[in-house]
Amino acid sequence: MKIQERIAGAFQRILARLRSNKGFTLIEIMIVVTIIAILSAIIIPNVLNYPKRARATAARLQIQQFQTPLELYNNEKGHYPATEEGLEALVKEGLIKKIPPDPWGNPYHYRFPGEITPDEYEIWSYGADGKEGGEGFNSDIKSWEQ
Repeated sequence: MKIQERIAGAFQRILARLRSNKGFTLIEIMIVVTIIAILSAIIIPNVLNYPKRARATAARLQIQQFQTPLELYNNEKGHYPATEEGLEALVKEGLIKKIPPDPWGNPYHYRFPGEITPDEYEIWSYGADGKEGGEGFNSDIKSWEQ
């Protein structure tokens, strides 16, 4: 019986230790869950918009990168490529290797003379929706508005 008493005593000591350890109260758990929910509501929308902002920024940078080869073309030929020639004239002249699509996979649009700035070329992307106009991430990205 001594072994049984020892086992029972050890078991009681273990139970006593488990009972003495305090856990979290329901209120503490609810506070932590609330804080996590508030932080998630603030952080998640911002994180989800990073790829959209990055594409819009990439489109602006690509439009700016057309400036140097267009200026070289203008210096060599005395004029910018006509609307009919488009940006492909830069490829034909060897000033760039190829015309990249915009970050959404659509072609860039080009015209010279411009409607907004008649003495300048105009390059634009229709943005995320691929349609003229739009708001927010769907808005057009235009060289004359940069």
